[in-house]
Amino acid sequence: MARKIADGNSIQPLVEDFVRRIIAAVESATAQRVQSTMMSILASGAGGAQMPRRRGRPPKNPGLGGGLMSMPSMPSVSSGPPRPKQLCPVPNCSNPAAPVFGMVCAKHKDLPKAQIKKYRADRKAAKDKGGARSAGKSGRKAA
Repeated sequence: MARKIADGNSIQPLVEDFVRRIIAAVESATAQRVQSTMMSILASGAGGAQMPRRRGRPPKNPGLGGGLMSMPSMPSVSSGPPRPKQLCPVPNCSNPAAPVFGMVCAKHKDLPKAQIKKYRADRKAAKDKGGARSAGKSGRKAA
């Protein structure tokens, strides 16, 4: 049960002690941060010389707690299933296409671009024709 405080002055020493402890904690933390900053500046070289640049990714900052990507609010970059591989447009070729060869396989990279364009148009026409046929099947019932 809570006790009733008859005198308002009896809590004052507790508050003052608490405030003194908070001030001491903040001062020591600030002093440690200043000291570590000064040590890193002095370790990097006299006269304000910067540390030599290194190749590669810079080290993580331990003060950030793992970096920005560790935050739970960041959405995942790879959402959903992976895209299907694009195949070579040449008929009867099931090799994967590569952007380095102009989106054809390594075997057909030397074909003229006009021929490849014709193969793509033929494949698209066949796909459209097949799609129209299936749409006709799923149309209305004949009365």
